[in-house]
Amino acid sequence: MTGIHRTTEKNLMVFTGRAHPELAEEVAKELGTSLVPTQAYQFANSETYVRFDESVRGCDAFVIQSHVAPVNEWIMEHLIMVDALKRGSAKRITVVLPFYGYARQDKKHRGREPISARLIADLFKTAGADRLLAVDLHTAQIQGFFDGPVDHLMATPILSQHVKDKYGHEDLVVVSPDAGRIKVAEWWSNKLDGAPLAFIHKTRDVTRPNASVANRVVGEVEGRMCILVDDMIDSGGTICQAAEALMNQGAKGVVIAATHAIFSDPAVERLRNSVAQEIVVTNTLPLSDEAKALDKITQLSIAPLISRAIHEVFEDGSVTSMFEGRA
Repeated sequence: MTGIHRTTEKNLMVFTGRAHPELAEEVAKELGTSLVPTQAYQFANSETYVRFDESVRGCDAFVIQSHVAPVNEWIMEHLIMVDALKRGSAKRITVVLPFYGYARQDKKHRGREPISARLIADLFKTAGADRLLAVDLHTAQIQGFFDGPVDHLMATPILSQHVKDKYGHEDLVVVSPDAGRIKVAEWWSNKLDGAPLAFIHKTRDVTRPNASVANRVVGEVEGRMCILVDDMIDSGGTICQAAEALMNQGAKGVVIAATHAIFSDPAVERLRNSVAQEIVVTNTLPLSDEAKALDKITQLSIAPLISRAIHEVFEDGSVTSMFEGRA
């Protein structure tokens, strides 16, 4: 009788949903592999069906999906893909979240509110995820919502290098759109050779979504090129108000840099009419044709960062080493 031979060779497999397949294809190409062929479609009543066309038994699976609008639909597809992998006997499942849906609902502002960011983490754990890999979470505390390892990737090195190459000769000041994101601005300052900091004092009505008022600039911006940094641009109202406040305080110019280009209506129109001379974003989310046509929008690829992190996880290396010296 022939004995059983156990193989220890690891098998990396990359999967994607339908929300933003272009990014996943780029990540797979960077890894020197291809995406696993997948059937995915909606039934007549809008329920989602997913099936992988190859065996996933024993694989190290990385499931990429950005939670772009319609967010609920793509989150559900993402969860179903994880469940299918678990039931297909994948050895380890890493959920790759270039953009984490519901990340802004990370705490209670008032009574009887949900903490939806925690719910999303719980859902992925229940579906069978072993690990999360996310890019620029809205708040670092979300890492503690998932019962397992969470790799938090930062797009700052990619965005800041572009700014440094293009505007490094200018007298720069890094501006946070509110006091709560000063920590991010400090890291930007380190990347831009110690550029000084400023922030916009603003008020927000917690009863109205996507509504805030830029009040005043705290810091010296007169005659300087302002790098206005944030993790995301949704409807664009807050960031465009902040840019205008900076110009009203005598700034030489404003460059907006943000990781996630959500660009809900009327963001593109607001950005087109804004005083900002350039808006630098990554491709964690797909851009509409209208946004692509806007000359002042520059989109940088996050795929090399994600692929390097996937490689480190697959080889049991260190994702943290990618960000040594982070502020």
